Amino acid sequence: MLEALKGIKVINHENIVDMNALQIEHPEMFRPDNSMIYHIFEEKIRPFNFIYVRQDVNSLSFTLQRGDRKEVGKNGCRAEDIIEVAMFLLKDQYSKDPCEENSHTLDLLAQALYCQDVKNERKHEERIGANHA
Repeated sequence: MLEALKGIKVINHENIVDMNALQIEHPEMFRPDNSMIYHIFEEKIRPFNFIYVRQDVNSLSFTLQRGDRKEVGKNGCRAEDIIEVAMFLLKDQYSKDPCEENSHTLDLLAQALYCQDVKNERKHEERIGANHA
């Protein structure tokens, strides 16, 4: 399923880090066992990128947002970003196996994304109202 993300650089304005490609481009950042040197990951990757793919071990990882972005800034993925990635993967699966269940799941994920957008818009309006009170 992760092969769908091969070559994809961004989903929903979030960078996707291909850890295998990074290892080829920057072998000095990795140990002989193919694991990344932790402090390099924490200093150079995690502060700016929040979605990581390792095709060699079929792994997809996220760093989650901690706190309100308006208060603490962007430091991870939001629920919307994870839903978008799930939709991307499922659309690829649906293209290979079009069935009612996959279609229904995509509809439900689209509905979940819509609900998050409505919530975000409401919170934005509430902030504007509070600033003008």
